[in-house]
Amino acid sequence: MNKPLASIIITNYNYEHFLPEAIESAFNQSYQPTEVIVVDDGSTDHSLQIIADYRKYYGEQIIPVVKENGGQGSAFNAGFAASQGDTVCFLDADDILCPSAIERAVELLHQPNVVQVHWPLWAINANGEPLGKLIPNAPLLEGDLRDVVLEKGLEGYISAPTSGNAWSRRFLEQILPLPESDYRFYADSCLTFLAPFFGCVKCISEYQSLYRIHGNNGTNKWTYNHQLEQHHDHMTVLGKYLQEQGIEMEPVFAAWKGKKYQHLQHMVELGQELEYFISPTQTYILVDMAEWGPGQLLDDRQAIPFLEKDGLYWGAPADDATAIQEFDRLHKQGARFIVFGYPAFWWFDYYIEFCRYLHTMFHCVLNNEHLIVFDLQSDVCSG
Repeated sequence: MNKPLASIIITNYNYEHFLPEAIESAFNQSYQPTEVIVVDDGSTDHSLQIIADYRKYYGEQIIPVVKENGGQGSAFNAGFAASQGDTVCFLDADDILCPSAIERAVELLHQPNVVQVHWPLWAINANGEPLGKLIPNAPLLEGDLRDVVLEKGLEGYISAPTSGNAWSRRFLEQILPLPESDYRFYADSCLTFLAPFFGCVKCISEYQSLYRIHGNNGTNKWTYNHQLEQHHDHMTVLGKYLQEQGIEMEPVFAAWKGKKYQHLQHMVELGQELEYFISPTQTYILVDMAEWGPGQLLDDRQAIPFLEKDGLYWGAPADDATAIQEFDRLHKQGARFIVFGYPAFWWFDYYIEFCRYLHTMFHCVLNNEHLIVFDLQSDVCSG
């Protein structure tokens, strides 16, 4: 008996440095038969030449789809239209699939009524070196999650990013194509949210993909204001899908305006407070214990987590000396402000020498119940 075909759809936009590893990982799967589709979403780097070179080597085993830039949703649509597999995995071109990923996903997706399989990803840096963290770092749920999503809305359950999922074709055929103007970004979140309304979700506890942290990952670049706008668009589009299933929308919309929605609104307000001090293009250190989540408080201003490693939050410093050393490093690299959010206000009682150092050397330009900000451009001694 022939085994069912699986499709790996690699979506790429200007990731020439990472694309070869993604393609190789797709061809290195223990499960066969597997087709590999590479969707190039209007790249302006050397991605097309890389795809052409692999086409020469693998022939018809690799299916190129070249299109004008339209965003993640349009790349999903184009890749799925070119695919034939019963199991479908969308792989971001900067990520890597572990060899067992598709085999384990196929096994679970062929259980009755399973429409999604997800797993954690192991974080690596731009050079492929492990960072010692799982993405996400909380357990993934499984089972019949419909009531969870109806009760908690868009924050219903923790999900893996794009490359940590595999989908049944019968589910995707009911959802795709996505409205492309609404899903230039976060297209995977639409699938994740809708899946529990079409069947069960299964989890693989061991990581099956590598998630690359390289400073250009999409979610971290978007401001909370942009994310709030996306949240509104998300509610509109998803509401349409659910209405088509006859689900009463009023209680669902009430759930969708829960903690996550309120958090985004609060982050927008904090960004408005900081705009007065931090000018466009300036970099600042953000001390929030990573409790505020991914995203930027301000347009055109880059926040550096503290402590950080390869741009990734790396926990609180072991002691004052470590805090001062790491702060000085980031200051010398061009950080112009340090911003403490209220989740880290306890630092002023715990890291006493570090905070005394800041007060001694730099002007505190804002101190309220939400934010404490030091201007690193002019020191106290120089007046």
